[in-house]
Amino acid sequence: MKAQSVKELKTVSTQVKSVAEAALNQGNGVLRLAPNWVPRSFLHPGRRIKLHPDDLYAYGLNRGGIDERWFGSTTEAANEGRVPDEGLSYVVFENKRALLRDVVAELGAVAVGPKIWKKYSRWPVYSKFFDNMGPIPHHLHQDDKLAKLVGQEGKPESYYFPVQNNNVGNNFPYTFFGLVPGTTKAQVRKCLENWNKGDNGILDISQAYRLKPGTGWFVPPNVLHAPGSLCTYEPQWGSDVFAMYQSLVEGREVPWSLLVKDVPAKKHRDLDYLVNTIDWEENTDPDFHKKHFLAPVLAQGSEAEGYLDYWICYGRVKGWQCVTAKRLTVLPGRTCTVKDNGAYCLITVQGEGTINGQRLASPNLIRFHELTDDEYFVVHGAAREGVTYVNTSATEPLEILRYFGPEVNPDAPEIGGQK
Repeated sequence: MKAQSVKELKTVSTQVKSVAEAALNQGNGVLRLAPNWVPRSFLHPGRRIKLHPDDLYAYGLNRGGIDERWFGSTTEAANEGRVPDEGLSYVVFENKRALLRDVVAELGAVAVGPKIWKKYSRWPVYSKFFDNMGPIPHHLHQDDKLAKLVGQEGKPESYYFPVQNNNVGNNFPYTFFGLVPGTTKAQVRKCLENWNKGDNGILDISQAYRLKPGTGWFVPPNVLHAPGSLCTYEPQWGSDVFAMYQSLVEGREVPWSLLVKDVPAKKHRDLDYLVNTIDWEENTDPDFHKKHFLAPVLAQGSEAEGYLDYWICYGRVKGWQCVTAKRLTVLPGRTCTVKDNGAYCLITVQGEGTINGQRLASPNLIRFHELTDDEYFVVHGAAREGVTYVNTSATEPLEILRYFGPEVNPDAPEIGGQK
């Protein structure tokens, strides 16, 4: 009988290769993954990622509510008091499970492709659902140069707002990005000086944009952003570095420690250093919307062919493509075979069907320990050969989101060139 819960699985940490190869062969190049839930102590869950309401605090009230689900992650969550495997995805095969990180380490280029394996020797990206009731603090993710000072890596990221997860916008479906053109460093420094006086006023010198389901944004490192309350699909680099520049959000204190979490200890009170962490040119760019807003762009397919495949996340950081993502819709009762340039991880957001013969279905509700059939990792060779999707419903579309690793899609569109 097929296991229904993580509790029924045996965790494999040695001889992972034999399990990985068996799973790969049986799945025709497609590896099934278990749900990967992550809490945040300083946020309020938005209740749109299908986790059962009784399980929102499954890690304990002291750890905060679960407002994130990570996809295809080999990156540990940087949470205080974390459990050992927090943030790490598991491959599920029969009655066993193994960390995706270990599976990739054993399969190497077979899993992620020769270029990614040669350069990174791992799967260096991941995605998540990020789901909150309200906005989160104005913050940035450091670039490689700054993150390296604390032994970390920088983090570019992209946003896409799935229609299926946003039937309600919650408390504040607007995101502040960057700083108002003309803002001075002295103004930002003053905000940091006023940290313990209540609201430090950082949003007074920023700009908010209304969020629209079915679209997204590109967020390079060192760019301030205070994400609004839409449920967000976030392909990003495999790092959890950040610095929060806002002292009060919806009446809740943001401790100074979350500003300097990934800052060298000797710089924790160096206000000029903290101000200069911000990419001034990009944050105050008058054309910020034009250079960062993401509209979906058709990549392939048509209604006549029975499927539509759209680019939803794209863009480059100083010429480097960190991560890209697509949205595939298979029309009711139709079948398609989709070829891609490299490995990817997918999450099913609507409908049911099969992927290379394995069941594919978007659940209505998930308990904390339950297994699902909605998330898979497609290895490099299978992606290039072509993956077959079948929509078994006669009435409902089958829709999946899938993200790719660095420099996999040179044919992805440029930001601002959407039609």
